[in-house]
Amino acid sequence: MAKEQNTILHRWFEEVWNNGRAELIDEMIAPNAIAHGLEDPNGNEVRGPEEFKKFHHSFRSAFPDIHISVEEMVSEGDLVVGYCKIKATHTGAGFGMESSGKPVAFEGMLMFRVRDGKVVEAWNSFDFLKMFQQMGVVKLAGG
Repeated sequence: MAKEQNTILHRWFEEVWNNGRAELIDEMIAPNAIAHGLEDPNGNEVRGPEEFKKFHHSFRSAFPDIHISVEEMVSEGDLVVGYCKIKATHTGAGFGMESSGKPVAFEGMLMFRVRDGKVVEAWNSFDFLKMFQQMGVVKLAGG
């Protein structure tokens, strides 16, 4: 089972994110899947392939050159965790803002629960604060 989890995690980042193959989302995410840590425009957790496609479209529109590398991975039972590094350039409109043209580099972790070859639940913990700081959207006091 660990091989299946490792494969889906690598395929998720390489195909769906790095290569922009949104059509694989239906194949990889269960209809009732939930993505903890990701929100739709109304502040609700992203649920199911259709909602995830909207999130994916918005993110890839803002960062069309995104590249995510899986640096470390651990699997046990139906879970797989990946530590990732993300590099991209904010060259497109997305997240309701115009392009800043600035490069971003940040890290994060993702944990998938996989059943019958599909993601049924995901926990996302990415340093989006660092990303928004690098884009110039957020400035911290004293910094």
